[in-house]
Amino acid sequence: RKAGVKVISYDRLIRGTDAVDYYVTFDSMAVGAQQAQYLIDHATGTGNPLYLYAGAATDNNAFIFFEGAWEKLQPKIADGTFVIKNSSEAVALQGNATLTRDQESKIIGQVTTNWDFTVAKTLAEANLTTAAAADKGTVFILAPNDGTARSIADTFGADKDVKAYFITGQDAEIASVQYIIDGKQSMTVFKDVRTLVQTAIDAAVALLKGTPPVTSGTYNNGKIDVPALQSPVVTVDAANVKSALIDSGYYKADQFTGLK
Repeated sequence: RKAGVKVISYDRLIRGTDAVDYYVTFDSMAVGAQQAQYLIDHATGTGNPLYLYAGAATDNNAFIFFEGAWEKLQPKIADGTFVIKNSSEAVALQGNATLTRDQESKIIGQVTTNWDFTVAKTLAEANLTTAAAADKGTVFILAPNDGTARSIADTFGADKDVKAYFITGQDAEIASVQYIIDGKQSMTVFKDVRTLVQTAIDAAVALLKGTPPVTSGTYNNGKIDVPALQSPVVTVDAANVKSALIDSGYYKADQFTGLK
């Protein structure tokens, strides 16, 4: 950096330094917001049980995803549409439209999956063991990514008091796309890595030519606000799985069964 080299942080934000010029990322706030919006769109009435899960407490992206989700969900928690069932810290903070990083840390500390399938399963089992039958029925689950979503979905699906569930995910993993087709996972947020790679290449080429890349937001890394080049994300469920993932050329139809 002292020699004038431009630094691009790719996918994960480099934190705690001013020695970073740009951040190439998916719109991480939008990931959480789209997950939350899906749950909101499928909820009716009031008192719907809401179970919150998050990624690793050591991963900055987990905080951004959760922030995006919280800012969408919080008004619907405040008006009684959802009732949080598995985090006393989230309940204590449910009146806050936005959260500080320390407040997010308290919630994530209770609901972290550590991006680990086994941890997610164990946590979901513990939550359901302590939950009353009235806290089940039709439930709404904020799961942070596809791998944890499958583990959590399997756990909730095996509970006799859970009659139906809506569960989020992200990454459009092959196994979760099959779960969506089979009706075992509600949605995923598709992050097309082809666009992210191209954005990074375009930014590097622009800098080599002496032209600042066009940015679309900033992310604070604890030291500075880093200009960001954000790639779009897409909500995928059973209704658009073929058009979003097969017709776009991302996957082939013969990788799945039951595709319509």
